Amino acid sequence: MSRHIRLVLGAVLSAGILVVPGIAVADHATDPHTPNMHAKGHSPHPATFLGEPDGVRHVSSDIAFRGRLAFHGNYDGFRVIDIADPDNPQELLHQRCNGDQGDIYVRGDILVRSWNSKKPTARLCDGQTVPAEWEGVHVFDLSNLADPELVASVSLPCGSHTLTGAGVSDGRLIVYSNNSSSSGCVDGSRALDDPVGDFMDVIAVPVGDPSSASLIHREPLAGPTTDVRTGCHDAGAILGTVNKVVCASADTINVFDIGANSTPGGSPEDPALLLTITEPGVGQAGTNGRWHSGTFTWDGKVIAAGWEPGGGVEPECQSTDPAVDKSMFFYDATTGAKLGQWTLPRAQDGASENCTIHNYNIVPLRSGRYVAVGGHYQAGTWVTEFTDPANPITVGWSDPPVIAPPDLGGAWSSYWYNNFIYESSITEGLNVFRLSGVADGLRLGHLNPQTQEFSLS
Repeated sequence: MSRHIRLVLGAVLSAGILVVPGIAVADHATDPHTPNMHAKGHSPHPATFLGEPDGVRHVSSDIAFRGRLAFHGNYDGFRVIDIADPDNPQELLHQRCNGDQGDIYVRGDILVRSWNSKKPTARLCDGQTVPAEWEGVHVFDLSNLADPELVASVSLPCGSHTLTGAGVSDGRLIVYSNNSSSSGCVDGSRALDDPVGDFMDVIAVPVGDPSSASLIHREPLAGPTTDVRTGCHDAGAILGTVNKVVCASADTINVFDIGANSTPGGSPEDPALLLTITEPGVGQAGTNGRWHSGTFTWDGKVIAAGWEPGGGVEPECQSTDPAVDKSMFFYDATTGAKLGQWTLPRAQDGASENCTIHNYNIVPLRSGRYVAVGGHYQAGTWVTEFTDPANPITVGWSDPPVIAPPDLGGAWSSYWYNNFIYESSITEGLNVFRLSGVADGLRLGHLNPQTQEFSLS
């Protein structure tokens, strides 16, 4: 970032004013939707997967929130967006970091960003050279929001696909890095992926000195039972009195204890396996996919899990596809017993309409109801109530038309945060919605959707 831009942005931030063009037109306002799903503002970030080589792409990925700011990851860094006015969210800056995926975790003045895979040539991250063949996570200092600073690079031989926080322990922020697969770190001796990648990386970031972040532990995973595509694709943590992590791995979900609860044994730094969960037709050999995401209800009693047949690029939510390909599954978090299943009720019959149950979170409701908000690629954003997991119901949705000309797009992730829904549209940017009928959610000071920092009983 040039000195001139830093000075101008610093003045804007310190003065609390924004010098920007008028409100951006939000395409999501014209998408088919239920009457209770109200389109609000849009922060544009046009991009594409197709027709642009790796190194040029800057498609949008995941989101984290701090106060009235959204940190919006993308394949070339992250954006910082002022969301104080949900009708007119405004980009404050785009911090460049030219490695794919761009999943982020934010806690206080620390931002950790995933760099998913090795690159054949050197790249740049915040102006610093990232050597060819490097992969891992970068740590940024956000204390000067006008110019976030890259302060640490933690090399991980299987890369980093997603990030999940596990709170602060002994003055260190504990972050789980999930490598998704061992592609790129195999030893060449196996026909499929090598089990060298069958673990969850545990990273410690000293709060007082984030520049000394390091890998401190590798937690081995149980499974897979039928195939070898290793690592957690994503993980969800709940703290408070529950202190557990659910890891969506290949065909075998792993549930870990990470602190004080009714089944002691683990810690944030060294999780202890509690149980595993498998589902017929999910992630197993021949199913063309794997478990993708897992999270808990805020009381810690139920796990909501989704998977990704077709790797996120195939149209797996067509009317002719089996229910197992387009469902969210609910399990007892203590026993692993299946409690129910929600199947996407609106067919996505476009030949190029990529669709899976992708990234979601659970609304922290005072009423104790279980309500999930999720982004499902070209199926858009859906809200599902599963207070009775055996009989889930659809609460609302916004489902965009098929992208023409064909592209890989749609809602990478959609999350509830402080009574609004924020949708990360892969090719468009950040969309904001307000949902009628679910209004008793707790107001949070910050949110990393994969980390529930307290529990509700």
